[in-house]
Amino acid sequence: MPATSSWKDDIFLKIVNIIVYFLFLGSNIYTVAGPSSIYYTGKETYITPAPWAFLIWTLIHLLLLGTIIYQFFGDGKQVIVDGISWRLPLLAVLNAIYVNLWASQHYLTAFFFALFVSSATTHIYYIVKKFHEPQNVWDELFVHLPFSLYHGWTTVLVVLTAFEAFGVDAGTTRAGVWTEVLVFLALFFLEGTAATYAFSSPEGDLPASIAIAWSLWAIFAHQHRPAFIRWSALAFAILALVWVAKAFVGIIVKLRRGSGGISLDEERAPLVGN
Repeated sequence: MPATSSWKDDIFLKIVNIIVYFLFLGSNIYTVAGPSSIYYTGKETYITPAPWAFLIWTLIHLLLLGTIIYQFFGDGKQVIVDGISWRLPLLAVLNAIYVNLWASQHYLTAFFFALFVSSATTHIYYIVKKFHEPQNVWDELFVHLPFSLYHGWTTVLVVLTAFEAFGVDAGTTRAGVWTEVLVFLALFFLEGTAATYAFSSPEGDLPASIAIAWSLWAIFAHQHRPAFIRWSALAFAILALVWVAKAFVGIIVKLRRGSGGISLDEERAPLVGN
């Protein structure tokens, strides 16, 4: 159904979204990309990824800028303002708190806020995927894509921050058997999450799977000892690429089916939010 709303509708929430984007998510960008070199001065664990893994923040924030603009259009308002509503400002505030705690090396508190960020992102992800089938390319680009990436990335952040809060320091402590086992299980969990995204719907969730695979390759690139952890990371990174390929093929099949693919998604809609 064509959207006929005015850009002035729910203007207060739209303005709040703009403010939190530039105030809180803007501070997030500065903290991560600022001159403090937090990637080189923070706690080094046996699951720490290469610094380029965090470039995914840049992509997410650029896409969310499009989200903020898209909310002023009818179709965008239906999803962002009416659907996501005040959950987006809440996510921005929680995310800013988490990033600043993490950057200041308050890892235990940061871990709990990582859980809050993950929870808020999951709620938005569920709403977007279950109740808002993309109607055009802008829905895909500025709603589904950023929150799929965000959801996959926050899953990675919870794991990374857990090891920073509770794990040993790789710079001062040699990895024991239990550390290797826990890292292996964490890598297995991330690879399994990528597989879950790939099978979450007939076409899968390609961006979320890519976020996980990207992180696993970054972990492999950064970890050199012990060999068990390095080669485990490589094995799970390769498996994650398999799930990325599966999701990619699913999208190609859906595009070839055209409207038939959309009908299939509607029939299986309850699976998408899982």
